Amino acid sequence: MKIIFAGTPDFSVSVLDALMNTEHKIVGVYCQPDRPKGRGRVLTACPIKEYATKHNLDVYQPNSLKDVEEQAQLSSLNADVMIVVAYGQLLPQAVLETPKYGCLNIHASLLPRWRGAAPIQRAILSGDDETGVGIMQMNEGLDTGDILLEKKCTITDTDTAQSLHDKLSILGSQAIVEAINKIDNLSATVQDNSGITYAKKLSKEEAWIDWNQGSVQINQQIRAFNPYPIAQANASSDKFDSKVLRILQASTINQTHEYVPGEVIQCAKGICHVATGNGILSLEQVQLAGKKAVTIKDFTNAYNLIKLS
Repeated sequence: MKIIFAGTPDFSVSVLDALMNTEHKIVGVYCQPDRPKGRGRVLTACPIKEYATKHNLDVYQPNSLKDVEEQAQLSSLNADVMIVVAYGQLLPQAVLETPKYGCLNIHASLLPRWRGAAPIQRAILSGDDETGVGIMQMNEGLDTGDILLEKKCTITDTDTAQSLHDKLSILGSQAIVEAINKIDNLSATVQDNSGITYAKKLSKEEAWIDWNQGSVQINQQIRAFNPYPIAQANASSDKFDSKVLRILQASTINQTHEYVPGEVIQCAKGICHVATGNGILSLEQVQLAGKKAVTIKDFTNAYNLIKLS
């Protein structure tokens, strides 16, 4: 089959790589235009463009596929199917209907739960114990198409957004290859509208920890927001009054206490226990503003944390 691939971030790379290692042919790669990045605001290629260029694939970066000329260019590739993985644009009906088998999307959730931009993070943040990937026949809605194939994945108590991202990227790669190879024999399943939830885009404001929440909820926030935007709090110690402390890893202790939420119960010799609204949070990896990320052992060797807010 002749395939057009559309994707932009890291999540898409392993999928394109898996397709490259099949008998099918990639006739074009679509991704977002180069964006300014870093302090110098230098125009930078996305991960998919870097991969495609390295493998001598034709790359297209239109600002919009609503443009008639861009649609004609896509049509000229004469593809059998278009695979879309975190591309970053909604496709107009004209594009959806161009390839013989239409456009297939890999979505990192068990639809209709967590339609939208941040399904991996929202699943962890909500305490879901299971997620997965779905191969969806795209329509003009936001993740509303029929499901052709689905693979499930357990969310462990230690999964972060990064580790779950990596698992689902591999699972998605396997699923899309299977779907393409069986495309004439797949049956479409209409999504159950009673289970719809939306995974809105992450914001930095959500990263601030509310210590009145329970330790389980706070730990879900820490895991969901690692590596971005990273959960944080204002910290005071024996050496400073108030600095931002980013918390990258923690664990929960199901134990009652009489401390005020945010008060540090113990901080010495590699242990840092913080009171929450319900239970205790044990900090394991942290990063003080302007410093490198360190283990809690190294942190407690340098500071005696007193309070978080």
